[in-house]
Amino acid sequence: MKRLAFLASLVLLGGVSGPGAGRPNILILLADDLGYSDIGCYGGEIRTPHLDALAASGLRFTQFYNTARCWPTRGALLTGYYAQQIHRDALPEAAGGGGGVRQAWARLLPDYLRAAGYRSYHSGKWHIDGKVLEGGFDRSLDMRNQGNYFTAAGNWIDDAPVKAPADEHGYYATIATADHAIQCLKDHAAHHAGKPFFHYVAFIAPHFPLHALPEDIARYRDRYLSGWESMREARHARQVEMGIVQTPLSALERDVGPPYAFPEAIARLGPGEVNRPLPWSELTAEQRRFQAAKMAIHAAMIDRMDREIGRIVAQLKAMDAYENTLIFFASDNGASAEIMVRHGGHNPEAAPGSAATYLCLGPGFSSACNTPFRRHKTWVHEGGISSPLIVHWPAGIRARNQLRRTPAHVIDIAPTILEIAGIEKPAQWNGEPIPPAPGQSLLPAFEHDRVIARESLWWLHEGNRAVRVGDWKLVASKGDPWELYDLAADRAEQHNLAPQMPDKVQDLERVWQRQTDSFTELARKTLADQPQPKRATQPKPKKAKDGT
Repeated sequence: MKRLAFLASLVLLGGVSGPGAGRPNILILLADDLGYSDIGCYGGEIRTPHLDALAASGLRFTQFYNTARCWPTRGALLTGYYAQQIHRDALPEAAGGGGGVRQAWARLLPDYLRAAGYRSYHSGKWHIDGKVLEGGFDRSLDMRNQGNYFTAAGNWIDDAPVKAPADEHGYYATIATADHAIQCLKDHAAHHAGKPFFHYVAFIAPHFPLHALPEDIARYRDRYLSGWESMREARHARQVEMGIVQTPLSALERDVGPPYAFPEAIARLGPGEVNRPLPWSELTAEQRRFQAAKMAIHAAMIDRMDREIGRIVAQLKAMDAYENTLIFFASDNGASAEIMVRHGGHNPEAAPGSAATYLCLGPGFSSACNTPFRRHKTWVHEGGISSPLIVHWPAGIRARNQLRRTPAHVIDIAPTILEIAGIEKPAQWNGEPIPPAPGQSLLPAFEHDRVIARESLWWLHEGNRAVRVGDWKLVASKGDPWELYDLAADRAEQHNLAPQMPDKVQDLERVWQRQTDSFTELARKTLADQPQPKRATQPKPKKAKDGT
């Protein structure tokens, strides 16, 4: 029945015809630490013509959410469950996190797609428990080295370690990710043209360390010397003109710094570093130059990612797969306010953006990248969880250059793909019942701008918590009281209505707690049989009041 409904929906959407007819190919493009407004079609000044072109001939979702952090988002994206349901993030009374192990029934998309004839490929960051090929993928480039964009050392191919050549040169991770994706696509066209493909391309960019090619940095070198306030205002004006947002711009929170305190890193980075979004006019000339240079590298990393996406799209066209490939583009969390020095350390004498440096964006320009919202990665205020979502599928979506305003979440991607592929999940996996997944198919919104019905959307990460019911959002940072916002009028979360509406706070808190209790019960059923999360080898940072 689902397959029949899918075919009927294609008729409504304009139908599928031509040599690519049949189950669509699927391509997920995921950025890392990309801000809501960082790409051109969401208001940014960074040159992203290839993503902008996908948006111009596809859809842009304006209220799409992630989980506020990298590994929970990736687990949710490929399973359709909240990360806490599958041991991939912690609950107040149940362990979880980056070292947590999914239950046997929490299968990744490729396991289900394989039964429908799909071949599956992975290129880029993994950060999901288990080996890639064991998750149902046929080929993989696992970018395990996330501390140096200029070497393949530490990465894995098809679950085996890569040995970087002794004379390695000319390597850049973003280009290498696209190279691998294109190789997989060429091989698919040559040897598996009769089958559809699923390809998950997870770029590391623009996650720290801020590493970029010198010629890419040169395009933005002096672009940001006017500061983060002017950048925010310009982006917001473009967003309003595009219809992306109508909310007023949030105020900069000058007392909110990085989510983790590494004072020794601030000292190593030198007098140009600043760990608060202070007014630009209060910074020294050295600080302004240093901060603008970091933003220029961030922009260069996104510019390069867009160029590589362009190469992947060109390959789809060359193999006559472009029309019937469903493409998603999103980010795993908001831009990051973190400031730290890891891996190979930081040489202040080296050229900014080179392999010998270790720079992070920090809260000033992170706030600008998350325009018009508050807060950053790890927080569940809108700045930490809001992502662009571009959806492009010429053979299946009739609409062009349209906005979709329904609230949606990464948990919705898996059910959307399964419905479009005509796949119904079984009731059991290896004799074990599969719990209902909370995600909703977004297919109805592909046709028209309509709200996808759901009870709520829920968040919890490192004590930061939130729930959204309709246009009402209840949110709190760790240790702080609940705040209440009407997102229809105030998506930038500037007017806390909690003091005036205590009954609404209690109603939404009950929804949040009911979800939390349900997830805790599910987690406890299998937690005793799971390996304990791995402990980090790096000293745990301090987390002070106000996230500093």
